[in-house]
Amino acid sequence: MSLFKARDWWSTTLGEHEEFDLGCLCVADVDNSGSGNDKIIIGSYKGILRVYSPQPSKPGATAQPEELILEIQLQDPILQVEVGKFVSGTELLHLAVLHPRKLSVFAVSGTMGTVEHGNQYQLKLMYEHNLQRTACNLTYGGFGGIKGRDLMCIQSMDGMLIFFEQESYSFGRYLPGFLLPGPLKYSSRSDSFITVSSSRQVENYKYQVLAVATDAETKQNSEQQKLGSGKKLTKDWIVNIGEQALDICIVSFMQAASSIFVLGERNLFCFKENGQLRFMKKMEYSPSCFLPYGSVSEGTINTLIGNHNNMLLIYQDVTLKWAAQLSHISVAVRVANFQDLKCVVVTLSDSGHLQCSYLGTDPSLFQAPKVESRELNYEEMDGELKELQRVIREAIKSQGILPQIKEDDLNVTILVSPNLDEIPVTIWSRLAVQNVKLSVCVLPPLAVTQDKFTFAEVAGTSRCVILSVFLKRSFPPAELGGDAAVSYSTQTGIPRIAHCKFSLPLKLVCQQSQPSKNATNKITIETNKPPVNLLALFPDFLGQSDDDQINVLGLKLFSGATTTVLASKTSRRYRVQCDQFEDLWLITKEIVQRLQENFASQGTQDFMCKFPGPIPLLEYFELIDKHFELRLNAEKYKELLSERAVQFRAIQRRLLTHFKDKTPTPLRNLDTLLDGTYRQLIALADAAEENQTDLCQAFTRLKSATQLIVLLISLWQGLSKDQVIILEAAFLPLIQDTQELGWEESVDAAIVHLLRNCLSKSSKDQALSFTSQLAMPKDTSRLKKHMTLLCDRLSKGAQLSLTTDSTQQTITIPGKLTTEQGECSLDTVL
Repeated sequence: MSLFKARDWWSTTLGEHEEFDLGCLCVADVDNSGSGNDKIIIGSYKGILRVYSPQPSKPGATAQPEELILEIQLQDPILQVEVGKFVSGTELLHLAVLHPRKLSVFAVSGTMGTVEHGNQYQLKLMYEHNLQRTACNLTYGGFGGIKGRDLMCIQSMDGMLIFFEQESYSFGRYLPGFLLPGPLKYSSRSDSFITVSSSRQVENYKYQVLAVATDAETKQNSEQQKLGSGKKLTKDWIVNIGEQALDICIVSFMQAASSIFVLGERNLFCFKENGQLRFMKKMEYSPSCFLPYGSVSEGTINTLIGNHNNMLLIYQDVTLKWAAQLSHISVAVRVANFQDLKCVVVTLSDSGHLQCSYLGTDPSLFQAPKVESRELNYEEMDGELKELQRVIREAIKSQGILPQIKEDDLNVTILVSPNLDEIPVTIWSRLAVQNVKLSVCVLPPLAVTQDKFTFAEVAGTSRCVILSVFLKRSFPPAELGGDAAVSYSTQTGIPRIAHCKFSLPLKLVCQQSQPSKNATNKITIETNKPPVNLLALFPDFLGQSDDDQINVLGLKLFSGATTTVLASKTSRRYRVQCDQFEDLWLITKEIVQRLQENFASQGTQDFMCKFPGPIPLLEYFELIDKHFELRLNAEKYKELLSERAVQFRAIQRRLLTHFKDKTPTPLRNLDTLLDGTYRQLIALADAAEENQTDLCQAFTRLKSATQLIVLLISLWQGLSKDQVIILEAAFLPLIQDTQELGWEESVDAAIVHLLRNCLSKSSKDQALSFTSQLAMPKDTSRLKKHMTLLCDRLSKGAQLSLTTDSTQQTITIPGKLTTEQGECSLDTVL
C-alpha cells in the first residue's frame, strides 16, 4: 500500500467492453458557458461520444446521472476529440471529432431547464469533411499566424498532411521518407509542425514551406494537388532521439521559455524551438502518457507522467517532486478546473475508467489497541516453557508430525532386455505424490519413441510406461546408456527428483559378421588370468556352437566399420582391430567390462587388465583435426552469411527507395542483384546446416575416440577410479559442442591446469596460473603438445590428484637435466 495516492474526487466507468486511447480525452468549456468550469469530453472506439460535468457533493462520490450532460452514438469509431475555434464567423468553441474517414465539427449548446429535469444539452453538426485517406491523428492552431480562428491538419496513415481552413479544404502534402505515422503537433510561436518519424527522428516542418511545396506524386484528382510549380518539401531541423515517441506537447508559459516535449519509450526529451536539447530524463519504467503544465518556480516546467505501474509522477524539469498511486493505467491525462476545485488531474484508462483526482496522502487511520496490563506470573511462565520444551523433544524423536519422504518412497526401475524388446519403466511410490513427470534422455544418434510422460498422482501403486530406443542417424553412438528422471511433489508441496541410469545392449548397434584379417588400427589388452573363450564372453552373439573354442569374432556396426576380436589360445592377450579408430571404443569397452564381470562371478579379486602401450595419439589427433576443421568452416559460413545478409538488406533499402520515389527511375539491375544475393543466402544456409550436421557427427566420433584414449591410459598406468574420474573430467568437459564454448579450448584449459598442478615437475610450474579467457584457438598444435606432455608425465610416474595439500615431487627424467639444472619448463611449452 502506498501512502502517496491520487485522492479520488470523482470517478466513473464508461460503458462496457469499450476501448480508449490517447486522443479520446479532451477537457474544455465546450458549451461556452463562460463560468470557467471545464467539461470532460470522451470519445470511444465504439463511436460513443460523452460529455461530463462533474459536480460531486463530496470528494470520492461516484458519478450521478445528471453529471452526464451528453451521450450520443456516432456511426464511426472516434479516433480523437479536440475543442477549438473551428467555425468561421465566430470565436465560440466547437467540438471536432475525428473518424477514420471523416472529420465532423459540432456545436454543443445547453438550454436552461424550467422543470426539475435540469438543463438540456444538444449536439448540432456544423459541417463535416469526408476523407479520401484513412486518418491517424489531428492537430489544430492558427496556421500562418491567423488570429481568432483555428485551422486543422489531419495526418493520414500513408503520410499525407491534409489541411482544412475550417469549412473548406486547403491543400495536402506528403511527408518525405514516410513509413509509419507518429505524433503530430503544431507550434504557434514558430508556425511549424513537429512530428516523430519511423526513423526515430524529431522533424520540424514550417507551415510556409508546406504551403508552397509541390507534391512529387499525385494520388487524387483534385485541382489543389495538381500544382504545376512550387518548392521541394524540406525539413527545418531534425533531431535523432533513437526511439519511438508516444506523444508530443508544445508548451509556452509566462514563467518559462517555449519548449517542445517529446515522450519516448524510455526517455523524456525537452527541446528548444530551434531543435536544441534543453534536457533529457531517462526513465526506469514504461510510460503511458504525459502532460506538461506551468510551474510556480521561475524558468521551470512541471510534467505529469503516467506509467504502466499505475503511478502518476510529477517532475520539475528532471527532478521528481511527487509520486502518486493510481487505481488504473492511464492512457491520457489532462488538468481541468471545476467549480469546487481547481487544477484537477483527469485520467482515462484504456478500458474506460475515468477519474478526477488531486494529489495528497492517504494515511492509515488504524490505531493499535491498548495492551491489557497484568502482573506477570513467573511460575506459570516457567511451567509453560517446560511444556513447550517437552513437545519439541518429542517432535525431534518422532521426526515431525507430518510423514517424511524417504529416499525409497519413490523408486524408478528400468529393465532392459538383451533381446531388444520394448523397455518398461516402472514408477512406484509408497506415499501419495502429485505432479509426477518422467523424462527419458539418450544422446544422439540414439533416440526414444517418447521421452516425456506425465501423471497427475501416484499413490501407493506403480505406474508402468513402455518405450523403445532406436538408432536414428548413420553413425555409431559414443555411449550405450541413458538417464531417466522423475520430478514430483510431496503431500506438503515439496518438489523432489528421483534419478535412474540404464544401459543398453551392444546388439542395439551391431551384429555378428565375417571377421576381417587385416585392419588399420589394432589394440591389445593383456590380463593376469588365463584366457577366456569368446563363446563365454559373447553368448548373445555367438549363441550355441559346436566348437568348444572360438577365438575370433566379427562385429559389424550398423552405421560403422567391422570390428574383429581375437583371443589368444596360449597367452593372456586379446586383440581388437578395426579400420576406423573411433569404432574400437564400444567393443573394447565391452570386452573389458565382460572380462571383469566374468572373473567377478567366479570370486576372483585380483583380476587386472593391462594395455602395454603406446597410446595411439596420432590416430586420435586426426579426429581432433577433422572436428576442428568443421568448427572453422562453421565460423566461415557464419561470417559469409552475415556479409550476404548485410548486402541483401542494403539492396532492399535501395529498391524500397526506388519504389517509393514519386518520380520513377531505372532499377539499374538491382532486382537481378537482389535475386542473386537471395540465392547465395539460401545456398550458404544449406551449406551451414549441412556442416552443422557433420559437426555433430564428428563430435560424437571424437567423443568415442576420447573415451577410448581415457580407457587405454587408465589401463596403461593402472589408474584408480578417482584418477579416472579426473582424467574423464579433463578430456570430456562438454556434453555437447557449441561455437561459443568448444571442445578444444575446454580440454586444453583442463589439461594445462593438470600440468601446472598435480602433474607439475617443479614448484615453478605449480606457481604458474592459467588466467586467459577461453576462446577458439587458431589451430590444434597447442592442444596436441599438451596431450603428448600429459601422457609423458604419466609415463614417468606423476600422479593425478586434485588435493591442495599434496606435495608434488620433482620428477627427474633419465638422460635429461632437471628444471633447476636448465631443462625447459612448462612455461616454454605453453
